[in-house]
Amino acid sequence: MRQKGAFSSFIIRLAIGATALSVATMIVAMAFITGFKYEIREKLFSFWGHIHITPYNVNMGTIITPDPISRNPVLEQKIKGHKEIKEMAPFAVRPAIIQANQVMEGLQLKGVDEQYHLPAGVGFKGKALSYADTAYSKQLLISQTTADRLNINIGDELKLYFLEPGTTFPRIRRMMVSGIYHTGMVEVDRDYAVCDLRLLQRINNWAPDQINGYQITVKNQALADTIARQLYDNYIEPPLSVSTMYDIFPNIFSWLQFQDVNERIILIIMAIVAIMNLAAALLILIVEQSRLIGLLKAQGMANEDMRQIFLYYAALIAGIGIILGNAIALSIAFLQKKFGFITLSESTYYMRYAPVRIYWWQPVLIDVVTLVLCILCMWLPTLYIRRIQPAKVLQFK
Repeated sequence: MRQKGAFSSFIIRLAIGATALSVATMIVAMAFITGFKYEIREKLFSFWGHIHITPYNVNMGTIITPDPISRNPVLEQKIKGHKEIKEMAPFAVRPAIIQANQVMEGLQLKGVDEQYHLPAGVGFKGKALSYADTAYSKQLLISQTTADRLNINIGDELKLYFLEPGTTFPRIRRMMVSGIYHTGMVEVDRDYAVCDLRLLQRINNWAPDQINGYQITVKNQALADTIARQLYDNYIEPPLSVSTMYDIFPNIFSWLQFQDVNERIILIIMAIVAIMNLAAALLILIVEQSRLIGLLKAQGMANEDMRQIFLYYAALIAGIGIILGNAIALSIAFLQKKFGFITLSESTYYMRYAPVRIYWWQPVLIDVVTLVLCILCMWLPTLYIRRIQPAKVLQFK
């Protein structure tokens, strides 16, 4: 009997441990995947905003539009008055060659005005662009990647070369690095630098009100598509068009959507592991207690009443495992957020540390669904109670 009791205790502890491990894995996986998708979107949105208003372009997957548009103060006022719009800023983009320390690199210059701000989520050191009242600013913001390639730092001078079609000699501008940013997005850090919008207007021989388009940041990124449709339906007229980052960078967002598939696979596998372990543990307990079950049957206790007892016991085991799983998962998430002990290859995943983001409803949803599924699936092992015959089990001691 002691051996049976010791074995059943081991089985119970094993079931609790397996449930805890499964729940912890589900919560941690969801926290990491949610954090990963959130950080990637924030990095991309931080540099380009959520919505662009530009001249109609057949190729939606590009930032650059060949023809400028004139700023429309009435349109700007209407869009800025939208309750979900956080920021609206004009921009222009032009290719250039940057030279410093005998090293030359090609990149795209993004021209902005004082309405544009690098969000707090972007790593930044130095000073933002200073805008004079008349002349364009000769300051430049470059990425840490570009700074490393050119071996320059804040305060260093460099040259910009602008190639003109049909001319032999490029137009040259001397600039100074005022700040260095780091988004972690290879497509941004490798290819872009930020300058005064008026510099590109001057180089392009544009009027002071001519730009490539508007960059719009919304308060809730989940509403970007809805807001873009509202802007297009209510405010935008040809030849202007509205596009979101989902249109411009479809490959990145398709990749992020694929992470949802990985998340579902992990959740399903871990849920199956938890259910199978609990079912096996419950079945073993029923077999071990078959003599007691036979005795209770002989005294008139109904099968359904005994099934309820074992189901309650299984729910208790599952509940303890779920609580322990939550404690393990939240501890891992807290330690990762504080110390970042899980590292990633930034060139592959756009970040140095595995990000963690947990919404309160996520562990609650996992806990409730796991508990409900476990209880529902525990009905099958308890059917074995009906097969236990008192006359057979009571004849053995």
